Amino acid sequence: MTDGRTAQVHSGENLLFLTDEQLRQGIEAMFFAYRGFTADPDRILADMSYGRAHHRAIHFINRAPGTTVNNLLAILGVTKQSLNRVLRTLIADGLVESRVGNLDKRERHLYLTEAGHELEAQLSDAQRARMRAAFRDAGPEAVAGFRRVLEAMMDADMRRAYTRLRDTVG
Repeated sequence: MTDGRTAQVHSGENLLFLTDEQLRQGIEAMFFAYRGFTADPDRILADMSYGRAHHRAIHFINRAPGTTVNNLLAILGVTKQSLNRVLRTLIADGLVESRVGNLDKRERHLYLTEAGHELEAQLSDAQRARMRAAFRDAGPEAVAGFRRVLEAMMDADMRRAYTRLRDTVG
């Protein structure tokens, strides 16, 4: 008879030696999970002629109100031209407000408007519900393991940005 700790060690050891087929299955599961994760927001955004870039900008502006354009560029990892196109649309449609920096007049600080907050809530409610249900079904150990796997998959720069954002906004 083995105790729980021994079982965990053995199952953990098996995970260190995944076959190519097991890795392919994991990759495919991520692709299909991502499709499910983005399906509801994609439907909402399509009605507005927006795409995932708009969603990502709205999400991170909501998470860090007053973030600068340069900081958002670093978080999203997109070109300045691409982000400016997205921001112009969001500002023109009254979802994002751009304010000149108090200390550095060259900086633009980004905030969601009331309409922007309403859209962000609509977009994220469905995703939170999907994640909440999946996490509930998987259990706390799986949730912690899933987070560790995601963090381990990030490049070092991405992990630092993620950690900074997580620590900043709690």
